[in-house]
Amino acid sequence: MAKLTKRTIDATKIKSSDYVIWDEELPGFGLRVFASGKRSYVLQYRSAGRSRRYTIGLHGVWTPEEARREAKVLLGQVARGGNPAEERKLDREAITVKDLCTRYLEDLKNGLVLGKRGRPKKATTISTDVGRVERHIVPLLGSRRVRDLAKSDITQAMKDIMAGKTRANVKTDKLRGRAIVRGGAGTAARTIGLFGGILTYAVELGIIEQNPVHGVRKPKDRVNARRLSEQEYRTLGDILRKAAADGQHEATAEMIRVIALTGCRRSEVIAYVTEKSMLRAVACA
Repeated sequence: MAKLTKRTIDATKIKSSDYVIWDEELPGFGLRVFASGKRSYVLQYRSAGRSRRYTIGLHGVWTPEEARREAKVLLGQVARGGNPAEERKLDREAITVKDLCTRYLEDLKNGLVLGKRGRPKKATTISTDVGRVERHIVPLLGSRRVRDLAKSDITQAMKDIMAGKTRANVKTDKLRGRAIVRGGAGTAARTIGLFGGILTYAVELGIIEQNPVHGVRKPKDRVNARRLSEQEYRTLGDILRKAAADGQHEATAEMIRVIALTGCRRSEVIAYVTEKSMLRAVACA
C-alpha cells in the first residue's frame, strides 16, 4: 500500500487481469487498474451489512487530489446512512417523461385511467391525448427525468407550445391523412392540463411525491360565450324542418337538431344517428 499520487499511479504496471491499489491514508480509497490499461478511482465501503464499491471516475479525467476529496465527501454520506452506489443506480434507472407517457397511454388504452366522471376516456379523447403527448410533451420534455421536473420546466414547455416551437405538418395513419400542429395558447393550456393528469398518475404510482404542474398559471383557453337567442332558435328550427323535408339532408338536419338541443359533441351525435339508421335498416329488412 502507498499513498495514491500521480507518481505512484504513473508507475503502475498493466497485468493480465484487473487489480486494485489501496491508498494507505484514506481507508476504502483505491485505484483500479484494468488489463486494458485504463485506470479508475474507486471507493470501497460498507452499507447495510454489505460491502459496496463506487467508481469515482477515470484517472486523467480526475486527478488523484480531486478523487481523494470526492472519496471523503462520499464517506461522509455513508457515515450519515447514505449509500452512494445504490443512489447512483437508482438515478440511472430513474423513469423519463417519455417512459412515463408510454406507460400512461398503455393504461389509458386499456381503460385503466379514468376521466373526470370516474369513467374510462372515450376513443376520440384518447386519440387527442396521444397526439398531444407525441407532438408536444415528448418532443419538449421526453428526455427529462420525471423526478427532476420543476415548475419552471413546465412553464417553459408551455411557452414553447404557445410560441409554436412544436409546430409541424405530419402524415397520419389515415390514407392521405395529415395532422397540422400549430401550437398557440389554447393548445398550450390543454396540453399542460393533460400533462398535469399524467403527473398525477405518476404521484399515484409513487414515482414522485408532488405534481409540479400544480400552481402553474395556464393561459385561458378560448371559451365560446355566444348563445343563440330565442328567435335564432326558431329560425334554425324552420331551416332544419325544410332541410329534412326534401329528403336529401334529413340525417344532417337531425344531427344539427340533436346538437342544438343537447350540447353533445358532433362525433357523439354522428355515432348516435349512424346507429339509429342501422337499426331502422335492420327493422325494414
